[in-house]
Amino acid sequence: MKILLATLAVSLGLAALLGFLLGFFKKIFHVESDPCEALVREALPGTNCGACGFAGCDALAAAVIRGDAPVDGCTSGGAEVAKKVAEIMGVTSEAVTRVVVLRCQGTLEHCKPKADYIGVKTCKAAKIAVNGTKQCDFGCIGFGDCEAACPFDAIHVAPDGIPHVDYAKCTGCGLCVAACPNLLLELVPRDRTGAIALCSNRDTKKAQVIKDCKIGCIKCLKCERVCPKECIKVINGIPVVDYDVCDSCGECVRACPTKVLALVEDVIRIS
Repeated sequence: MKILLATLAVSLGLAALLGFLLGFFKKIFHVESDPCEALVREALPGTNCGACGFAGCDALAAAVIRGDAPVDGCTSGGAEVAKKVAEIMGVTSEAVTRVVVLRCQGTLEHCKPKADYIGVKTCKAAKIAVNGTKQCDFGCIGFGDCEAACPFDAIHVAPDGIPHVDYAKCTGCGLCVAACPNLLLELVPRDRTGAIALCSNRDTKKAQVIKDCKIGCIKCLKCERVCPKECIKVINGIPVVDYDVCDSCGECVRACPTKVLALVEDVIRIS
């Protein structure tokens, strides 16, 4: 019994001593934080998604205060959060809110599998192993690396074999963009208007494109010929639009024989 009481007394004494030392050294090494840091942290969404390149919102707030990160560093917060942070820091921000668009329509109906794939079920692994699982080497592999990367539950691979974006949830953080091995996801301003090509097949052979996918760009150049503004050009096998000129007239969309082109505002509309 005496041994037990002695052990307890020593333990309590050590605990008290350690508590005193911790409090003492906390005061000795305490560094005053900038009060603006707490305000910046409060303005951030608190999702800790890491899309900004820092460990989380606390780390980003500290980096903004130090000058190591821009006021629009929170990609998931978009223009609204950037404006709040800029006001706290006494500067201006020209950030825009962005969302992601899939530049592929290669569903299982339109683009058939090469064969039965039995490897690791990730897009990255399938890309390395067999250059993708579908006939189109440029198209969506469909194993959902983008879905796994999204911290906002905004993108899901549907039964048709390609991911679909919930634009009510998408914050434009860009994590899905980085996860796609075929670089099929593109960030665009939420207020963008104009035509966009929903295909990434750069094969210049029309017959091969048709064989690979029923809804691929066949490089017919009709979009170029019908555009009254001459603002769409097929570059490296893909129609590219000059958004400073395009007025969303829709002539190229209607002329495209394989329905590759669409208006951005229709694609990203929140239903």
